[in-house]
Amino acid sequence: MCQTKMQSALRIFIENSKHRVFNVRKYTSQAQSKFNNTVDDSDVKHHSKFSKDWWSINGKMYGLHSFNPVRVQFVRDGLANVGHKEVNFGMPLQGLKVLDVGCGGGIFSEPLARIGANVTGIDPSTKLIETAKEHAILDKSLSDRLNYLNTTIEEHIITHAGYYDVVVASEILEHVSNQDLFLKSCVDILKPGGSLFVTTLNRTFLSLAGAIIAAEYIFGTVPLGTHEWNKFISPTQTRNILEKYGCQTKLVHGLGFNPLTNRWFWTKSTAINYALHVKKNT
Repeated sequence: MCQTKMQSALRIFIENSKHRVFNVRKYTSQAQSKFNNTVDDSDVKHHSKFSKDWWSINGKMYGLHSFNPVRVQFVRDGLANVGHKEVNFGMPLQGLKVLDVGCGGGIFSEPLARIGANVTGIDPSTKLIETAKEHAILDKSLSDRLNYLNTTIEEHIITHAGYYDVVVASEILEHVSNQDLFLKSCVDILKPGGSLFVTTLNRTFLSLAGAIIAAEYIFGTVPLGTHEWNKFISPTQTRNILEKYGCQTKLVHGLGFNPLTNRWFWTKSTAINYALHVKKNT
């Protein structure tokens, strides 16, 4: 039964790959045509389809829900490593202005706000921002520390350049149309000395097998059609871009995911998923 499912998944993958996974020409022309906008409209449309299922823990976004403990630890420990002192141990991010870029329905924004951060979540999807706002209302304690805007980072930076203490770009870099411009915008919107936290996918054959064939076509841990392999980016490329725009790399670390236990964990290997923390120069 398992072998039959795998064979069927591979057949579907091979057929779809003709139109999606290796469509480098389409991606390249799209990136070149958007000098001041990194939004991939087809990607926004794809994710918007799941707005009603975004907060279902056992639904199509369950992998993102299980990712939160690791992501929150990544931000909290990273800030501690660059000298941030926790004034309130129950609210370790208290007083920090945090921007969650590509926040979707708010899965990562909410826990950051719960540990004290003043969070602004931005996303170009109107449906996902509506979903985020509707869910945030359920927890009245977040009302003073959580705000959502239906916008892009390129638009937001016009009025907020150098404003945020922290920017998180989690599982978004592999979805934008111009990664260089996107990362530059993330740096420009940070205060001098601020921190940027990125989680994304490496561009390797292992990531093709694990993050697309296995995750989308076999285990269904992410919706079919979520990823395009040609938009994955190596840790070295990401690091080089950020250092070009005035950042110091503080950490590059591998991430792993077990689809059978729905558990994320730290690993030495960056071959599939990785996390990167940089600090903007003062």
